[in-house]
Amino acid sequence: MDMIDLINKKKYGQKLTNEEISFIIKGYTKGIIPDYQMSSFLMAVYFNGMDATESTSLAMAMRDSGEVLDLKDIKGTKVDKHSTGGVGDKVSLVLAPLVAYLGAKLAKMSGRGLGHTGGTIDKLESIPGFKVELPLNQFKDQVNQIGCAIVGQSGDIAPADKKIYALRDVTATVDSMPLIASSIMSKKLASGADAIVLDVKVGSGAFMKTKEDAMSLSRLMVDIGKQAGKQVTAILTSMEEPLGHKIGNALEVYESIETLEGHGPKDLTEVVSVITGHLLKAAGIVESFEAGYELSKTTLAEGKAVDKFYEFVGAQGGDVAFIKNKKNLLGNTKRHEIVATSSGYLEKVDALNFGIAAMKLGAGRMTKEDKIDLFVGLDLKKKIGDEVKIGEVICILHHQDKGLKDAIELIEKSYVIGSEKRELKLIEETIV
Repeated sequence: MDMIDLINKKKYGQKLTNEEISFIIKGYTKGIIPDYQMSSFLMAVYFNGMDATESTSLAMAMRDSGEVLDLKDIKGTKVDKHSTGGVGDKVSLVLAPLVAYLGAKLAKMSGRGLGHTGGTIDKLESIPGFKVELPLNQFKDQVNQIGCAIVGQSGDIAPADKKIYALRDVTATVDSMPLIASSIMSKKLASGADAIVLDVKVGSGAFMKTKEDAMSLSRLMVDIGKQAGKQVTAILTSMEEPLGHKIGNALEVYESIETLEGHGPKDLTEVVSVITGHLLKAAGIVESFEAGYELSKTTLAEGKAVDKFYEFVGAQGGDVAFIKNKKNLLGNTKRHEIVATSSGYLEKVDALNFGIAAMKLGAGRMTKEDKIDLFVGLDLKKKIGDEVKIGEVICILHHQDKGLKDAIELIEKSYVIGSEKRELKLIEETIV
């Protein structure tokens, strides 16, 4: 095979075979195929696309470029979830202990935040002592014993994807559906789970801005998962406003504990219950999604899974006493209040601006090397549809002076208060 021939083939919109795609990925990973040829190939894919079979071959080839976790030692169906990234998305922190409490096995590898989206690993690191790296045997033993573990993504998982993503970033080929889907699924397929729920965010605070794009991405990822022999479900969830009330690492741990205690935000509780319902059905714990959903909602409302969260934190070295006194998670930050300049109903917010504002305060990274402040962030006192009165506090900024002026400007222009009470549809679609 010759790389120039394969570039030409895709340039003219022809379908590549599994062997040809494997040749490209192996050659590029080993340094045999240079960046300039891979860049040309990526641009050809950008303009001419790939079908589900090609996308699956690409995901599998990237998966096989590194370590593929063998989780056979964990008893039962292994479940996992993946979010495409949003603002205030702390679903994994609530879902892991909930799923484990209800009898499923969740073995999860998560990432760090970059840009306006937060990372589960950063949030967990706001708990003193919490270990985000575990030897594989200890990782599997923990899942067997208590039902869940969350660790940082290994550098050996899908190295081809990391190398290709870095190239996509500088060649304007990031926003290609087959490349996005294959990138996400290569890591999920390498992580060893049997059943996966994909939480595809759509709206101003998400990478997918329109429902049409989110649907296309979801269908392609579900197709890839099924062709790879996995149980995969995708749900489209709204990111027109941040999920929950709190944005920022320790603040989101605080809100996760509140949710597990039975008094969390309605939107966060709903998304967690929907995903858990699908995972419980996939694991054979319930006969239907509806039964799993109701069981999840009841368990959260009654605060039954919060002790499983403390058990999970303790198993990974975290200071349980520290987080049981939730006020510790608020840190010693300064507070700045944003107040409403008119009365009415909150009709719209710019979720992206909230994520950027939190990043300006120090809660997120612009580059992977940036150091973050684990305790700064935002606390939204009003959500879409809520009544607002002039002079009422609608948002509190937890800060240490860094980026405060920029954050205030972003937040103040992110609220639209009008005369209509608007209902936000949280779950847009389910794709199986």
